[in-house]
Amino acid sequence: MLTRPIRSLLLLGLLISPLTQGATTGADIYKEVLETTSIYQDEELQAYIETLGNEIVAQSEMAGEEFTFTLLDSPELNAFATRDNYVYVNRGLLNYVRNEAELVSVLAHEVGHITRDHVTGQEGQAAGAQILSAIAAVLSGSNEVYEAGMAYANSIIRGHGRRNELEADEAGAEYMAKLGYSPNEMISMLSMMKDYESLQKKRAASKGAAKQTYHGIFSTHPRNDSRLRTVVSKAEVFKAEVSRDNGAAAYRRYTEGLIWGENFLAKEQKPERFSNMRLRVRFDFPKDWAQNQPNSPLLASAESPDNNAKLSLQAMARTAQGPEEFLYNYLNVAQLREGKTIAPARLKGFTGILPGTNDAADSRIALVYYKLNAYLFTGEVTQQADFAEADKLFIDAINSFRPISNREIQGQKPQTVHYVKATSATTFDGLAKALKLSSTDIDDLRIINGYYPSGEPKAGEWIKIFRR
Repeated sequence: MLTRPIRSLLLLGLLISPLTQGATTGADIYKEVLETTSIYQDEELQAYIETLGNEIVAQSEMAGEEFTFTLLDSPELNAFATRDNYVYVNRGLLNYVRNEAELVSVLAHEVGHITRDHVTGQEGQAAGAQILSAIAAVLSGSNEVYEAGMAYANSIIRGHGRRNELEADEAGAEYMAKLGYSPNEMISMLSMMKDYESLQKKRAASKGAAKQTYHGIFSTHPRNDSRLRTVVSKAEVFKAEVSRDNGAAAYRRYTEGLIWGENFLAKEQKPERFSNMRLRVRFDFPKDWAQNQPNSPLLASAESPDNNAKLSLQAMARTAQGPEEFLYNYLNVAQLREGKTIAPARLKGFTGILPGTNDAADSRIALVYYKLNAYLFTGEVTQQADFAEADKLFIDAINSFRPISNREIQGQKPQTVHYVKATSATTFDGLAKALKLSSTDIDDLRIINGYYPSGEPKAGEWIKIFRR
């Protein structure tokens, strides 16, 4: 299987290489994206995005054509479009969107890239350049990939890219107006992105890096950008007879409980890892070994691919004796060869080789203490000739044994987004203190509520917070 960074680089090349423009389909890219970034598991939210997206398409020049809208489980603030009418939105972007109209502005902008033919042919190389680095960064998790992509993107964005972004804004504002939304919500959304970009640059400056958001063409703030205001104002002529509000209530309903930041629940556990949350212990079986459902009193058991080796774990109440004495005096284990003390994760333990009898092969025996329990490992092989090689794997597995810490347990529970009403006493510093947030988190709290870099919420105003 290809590593995450390599897949990302292949995807980057897949999208921008002129040699593959004709051969690569949107479905190819879709498959590659989902190989590295999963779909966010919220059917109602996904359906909400699809409904809004299809409403936008119905107001466009491509009404009646099929579009695919996908919500990706990525914490990055990003959205992008690819050929064959595929539009992607990252979960992380929804964390920063404040209402339905702002979400529509993002979707309409990406649909605009497609309807204005920015994602196909040679024009696609320019229009997609800036987001390609973001795709690669999101899928690889690599700052190096991000920076390399941005270097390429910035060399192109000065040309066709600037024009295409404004064309997509113009198209998006038109579709918003036709649906009854205020096109000015697009300026609000882009203003938030500019604030986010400023914050990211501030954070990255100390690391000698540069960060850029998904639109990122404004040298000035969007609220003061005359080009953006011009294209948005043009959309007023398309204004629908029946107007819509900004849909803040609906957006709150769909995004209540949305995961903020890293989604620990979506992270795949190593297939070889055994964890017992009741006893709070874990260890890793050898790679590619098949875990099976053990019979009592075994706690865990797994076999090698060729079924010639087996490792099992048993838990039992310990005594006041040390691990070595427990083995010999309590379990009555025969004298071990090469016996020695061990300390996986600084726990007390003892291990050695139990010589085989009556033509049976040798076994690896190990005992580790944790709290009130003794954990007995037994590594067995069917043939003595296989023992030396298998024993290396047994020892590695035994040494991987460790407690599951409170931090690890808490880390498995991600932060989520919630909405509260501000009172006259509500301040962002006060919220941060109550939620036990860091000074860095306060800036994010301000941005997602439209109060960066200063200001305080008004009494009765809905405030977005994130907490574990």
